Amino acid sequence: MIEAMESAVTERYLPMPATEELTLADVLDALADPVRLAIVRELADISETPCGALDLGVSESTRSHHLRTLREAGVTRTRISGTQRLVALRRDVVDARFPGLLDAVLAATGAASRR
Repeated sequence: MIEAMESAVTERYLPMPATEELTLADVLDALADPVRLAIVRELADISETPCGALDLGVSESTRSHHLRTLREAGVTRTRISGTQRLVALRRDVVDARFPGLLDAVLAATGAASRR
């Protein structure tokens, strides 16, 4: 009975690369799209959000595609909680692999969006 309760509490994540598997080319490719940059900017300000709560002005299937691209590149993680999928930025992982990269990208895109 205790084992069943422990397995129910175990968090489940969609597949994503380990820190050492992240490549600069994959991360930069994922960040090269304006919609994906908007996702990263939004996630940089919050800890975790339901995937459907991201208002990006695109269809659900397009949003799913962009979220999958970011996750497969290792930029985000998606946690399954009941029927929800919660997405968060993997800032600690990306910063460990490529120090300063996210800060530089966010600073550059922030400056570009203020022009």
